[in-house]
Order: sequence, then structure tokens, then C-alpha cells
Amino acid sequence: MKASDLRPGMAVTIDGKLYVCFQATHVTPGNLRAFIQAKLRCIADGIIIEKRLRSTEELEQAFLDHRDMEYLYSDNTGHVLMDNKTYDQITVSNELFGDSIKFFKPNTTLSVMLYKENVVSIELPKVVELAVSETTPAVKGATVTNQMKDAVLETGLRVRVPPFINLGDIVRISTEDSSYLSRAK
Repeated sequence: MKASDLRPGMAVTIDGKLYVCFQATHVTPGNLRAFIQAKLRCIADGIIIEKRLRSTEELEQAFLDHRDMEYLYSDNTGHVLMDNKTYDQITVSNELFGDSIKFFKPNTTLSVMLYKENVVSIELPKVVELAVSETTPAVKGATVTNQMKDAVLETGLRVRVPPFINLGDIVRISTEDSSYLSRAK
């Protein structure tokens, strides 16, 4: 495909690395040839680069497969996901999940991007609901100030919650910054 056909969300291979485009601007300066100014995110390490491409430059388009997969469990080899359609199981390395594994409990459905049958990216939901497994008890009359207390959720994630949250309550947590949003209904 030509560089002028590059659009946000497309995956391309440049210098043997897989990139996903999230911004592509066609620039036509007055006395120069047109070019494409693109912002690309490397799938392997997450680094964002800006690249200037000639409009006629040929790029190798990569096709990513979006699938819903179910997180089953974790062990010493990695994290096991199951395809919801074919029931095939794939083990994903800990480096791909990183600390985001603490947002998921078993049997959680995830949106996964695959390239040549290998998992390259996991899309986190904006909000997850988890139960509180450890926290200090609420103190009567301590609602005058906006204080927060520590809590450990069922997956091991540590967050700060308001004092009225008790053991066993289900809370909504933002996956962007691990912050408490509200009590689940």
C-alpha cells in the first residue's frame, strides 16, 4: 500500500517491526513534495515514533486479527487465554500483560489483537469491577474530611478507597490510573 493510504488504526511493518498508526497527516508544503507525517506505536515495546514518509512510498500492511478471548489462569509459564470461538488455548508471556494482570480475575473476557496467530496487544476495558478482600474497618464519624484508606482487591491490586467501603464490597476501578471510581451497583 502507498503511504498516502495510511489511516489511524492500520498496522504496518517498517524495518521488520510491527507498528500501529494512531495519527497520519497529509502535508503539502508550497515548494516541496507532499509527505505523510505519521505517529506510530511499536507493538513490541510500546514506544511511539514520528515518521515522515513520502506520499508514494510503499508500506507493507499488516493485518491484525481482533478476537475476544477469555482469561483462564496464570502459572509459571505465563497467562492462559482461550479463544471464545475455537476454544484454543494460548499462553501469553508476563511481559505482554505486565501489571495489568491485576485487573483481571479468571473467566474475564478480553479483547485481544493477534498478528500471525501470536498475541501482540491486549485492550484493557476502561473500568473493572472487583471485590475488596482486605481493608481496615470503617470508623464511625470519620466522614468529616475526604480521607482515603488502603484496600487490597481480590486480584491483589492495591488501591485507595473511601472509608465507607467494607470487606466484600464490589468497587469500580479505572484501568488507566488504578483509581477508585465508585461502588458497584
